[in-house]
Amino acid sequence: QVNLVESGGSLVRPGDSLRLSCAASGRTFRNYGWAWFRQSPGKERELVAAIKPSGGSTRYADSVKGRFTISGDNAKNTVYLQMGGLKPEDTAVYYCASGRTISSTMTSESAYDIWGQGTQVTVSS
Repeated sequence: QVNLVESGGSLVRPGDSLRLSCAASGRTFRNYGWAWFRQSPGKERELVAAIKPSGGSTRYADSVKGRFTISGDNAKNTVYLQMGGLKPEDTAVYYCASGRTISSTMTSESAYDIWGQGTQVTVSS
């Protein structure tokens, strides 16, 4: 059974940094694609960042480029999202996802078959 558990969500102030973690069980980090999506109230879920360990490809939403970094730890089977320069518009529930992706599909929500339960990030002064 594959299970993804996110952690690290919190209430922070604009400009702060935060790191989200996604611990995976039942699926080896290097063999799959991984991504972080987010959803705000009244909005559709959107891709934040994606990584394909084999090849090292990463993708980012334009809104987070230069501020967020996705990475992973093979030994810990954990995916991270390092977020910096947080803005109120980054407020959302952040979801970790995993799937058998290729470069052309790694930004597509439909490419991911396993999802975590989500972790809340709130950016407010």
